[in-house]
Amino acid sequence: MATRAEDHHPVDPPPGGPAAGAKRPRASAKGEQTRARLLAAARDLLAGDGSVPFTTRNVAALGGVTHGMCHYHFQNRTDLIVAVVESIRPEWITPLEEAVAGPGTFAERAERVVGMLAQPEAGDLSRLHSALHWFAAGDERVRESLEAEYRRWRACFVTLFQVLADERGGGFDPVPLGEAAAAGTDGLAAFQSLGARIDAAPVMRALVLGLAAGAA
Repeated sequence: MATRAEDHHPVDPPPGGPAAGAKRPRASAKGEQTRARLLAAARDLLAGDGSVPFTTRNVAALGGVTHGMCHYHFQNRTDLIVAVVESIRPEWITPLEEAVAGPGTFAERAERVVGMLAQPEAGDLSRLHSALHWFAAGDERVRESLEAEYRRWRACFVTLFQVLADERGGGFDPVPLGEAAAAGTDGLAAFQSLGARIDAAPVMRALVLGLAAGAA
């Protein structure tokens, strides 16, 4: 989706000229706070009901920031969406990476993964993912950014089955098994996002352990 070019609004330098150099750390901290407010506002708008169009102007207004300040931190709407994609990584990918990378056998790591994935996804995160997929359909940069995150997601499952392959001394390729587990997990999340009442833990356990048994 093409984004409309919007004017840049540079921020005025702090008063005092070079002598005000001691204030730079404070200004940097303030800038980080402003950026965080804009990201939070962007997330809320993306996860909303769609009644308010997702524009940099509306994000700035929701975040209590001037439109010019929004463009100081993000050149355009695409930059803002890509930043949101990266900002939510700690909520869905990082925990999975940690569960797989932790100590233990394949069975122990698999149980950690099942326990984590069995937790219902927060409603706003589910709606946010849906919105990001919608924008990715028409914006190449958003698509590439989202696909990079999903590659990390799928890599976690491949790593999990690599542990199993190492335990068994090889003999099978962990990539298709990991990809299959990731695809099954995504499908389960899609069903749950529609309100399906599925007990996720036994389903995930059957999926992962069934693939492991097949690898034998």
